[in-house]
Amino acid sequence: MVLYVSPTFDGRIHDKRIAGTAYSIPPGYTLVQDTGYQGYCPEGVTVFQPQKRPKGKELTPEQKQHNRLISSFRVRVEHAIGSIKRYRTVKNECRLRKDFFIENVFDTCAALHNFRSKDRTFAYENKLT
Repeated sequence: MVLYVSPTFDGRIHDKRIAGTAYSIPPGYTLVQDTGYQGYCPEGVTVFQPQKRPKGKELTPEQKQHNRLISSFRVRVEHAIGSIKRYRTVKNECRLRKDFFIENVFDTCAALHNFRSKDRTFAYENKLT
């Protein structure tokens, strides 16, 4: 289920910069993020992020297991994004810029995803807590 949709940004803006300006995560929450947000750590928030492989070295088995654990949780987010992108109007370029049309289309598609997945509950294990 999609609980939050941020405002849309140009594709050239880095994820970390968007997070620093547009997101506000209250202290006490847990954030599971991908490597695109390397270095983003809001104060008072527990952050889980995969380890990057050091240059010329390999990850330890413990680090690989940690990365798999995070990936098994993040796959839920990727499935939701993929489900929203089933609506082609979200995936293709839209040249209509009047009255926040693009934001409204994405919000509507996220709501349709929530409506469609309401009766199809998934049984994911919550391994991070």
